[in-house]
Amino acid sequence: MSEDNGVRDSATTAAELRLDAERLDVYGVALAFHGLAGALALGRGLSPLRDQLDRASTSIVLNIAEGAGRRGAADRARFFAIARGSATECAAILDILRARQLATPAITSRGRSLLVRIVQMLTRLCQRLDAEAGS
Repeated sequence: MSEDNGVRDSATTAAELRLDAERLDVYGVALAFHGLAGALALGRGLSPLRDQLDRASTSIVLNIAEGAGRRGAADRARFFAIARGSATECAAILDILRARQLATPAITSRGRSLLVRIVQMLTRLCQRLDAEAGS
């Protein structure tokens, strides 16, 4: 693969060109949850709940991406912690949907499974970054 003035040639594939967030497993899981959240068919009168779920699931993805792009450990941890908070908010929304029987148990279980993974991964990332910032 030749490079001219730091620019890769056309032989570079999209798979080789990835942003920092795209290298994180949690980013892929967050995108999967965002897709699931967007596919929920919430009926009339539920637009506030649907909008909140959309905002919170979007926040997970965007804060992971922004945190991954930061260089300082404390700054990265702050964005990942915000994403974790949005993930727990989404879990509460799924609890509401389940309690009101507005979404199938299969959908809410799948969503909660993804959210638990997201929270676990972000918690570990924050712990690692907090230790790094403290040293």
